[in-house]
Amino acid sequence: MSTTLYGSRSTASLVVHWLLIELEVPHTLHLLDFDKQEQKSAEYLKLNPAGVVPTLVQDGQVITEAPAIVMHLADSHPQASLAPQTGSPERAQYYRWMLFMANTLQPAYRAWFYPPEIAGADNVEAVKQHARQKIEGAWQRVADHLEANGPYMLGEKLSAADFLLTMLMRWSRNMPKPSDTWPILKNYAQSMKARPAFKEVYAREGLTDWT
Repeated sequence: MSTTLYGSRSTASLVVHWLLIELEVPHTLHLLDFDKQEQKSAEYLKLNPAGVVPTLVQDGQVITEAPAIVMHLADSHPQASLAPQTGSPERAQYYRWMLFMANTLQPAYRAWFYPPEIAGADNVEAVKQHARQKIEGAWQRVADHLEANGPYMLGEKLSAADFLLTMLMRWSRNMPKPSDTWPILKNYAQSMKARPAFKEVYAREGLTDWT
């Protein structure tokens, strides 16, 4: 199977790159230069009309949206046991947390990092304050969940949800209250960052922060 990941350093493509390494999937990494607006090029827009990353192309099939790609990779590599059985109670919780990350955390981060998109340049601080409250509230919810049900998001078993969550934790590293301010989340992140594939994706992308 031919697999190509289109991404950019330190973006949402990081979790897909990490999971490809974790699953030992042979792949080609195509890093786009955002400074040159390569993600808005006519060639790339044919693959992903939104002009964002990541985009995964497997044998000609185009898959976009990081959570969707992560779930697809977990399902297509059942030997890794990173997704619960379809129809099981655990699968329901897996869906719950994956969609929580996609519908709650990711949009709030988008508002934090790109506040003019939401309400214009005159309302940047108000947008950022609202986004910050939503992000910190989400991390409190995750911390409470892990305290009661950890060590992983689905209990004793590691799942693809943990990979996505760790990447989203990283996104808060320069915020006023980073996610690892919560002790339970700090310990959780340290266990995920200790995985060899995490160290390898950092090496391949040349990342040095939040180690």
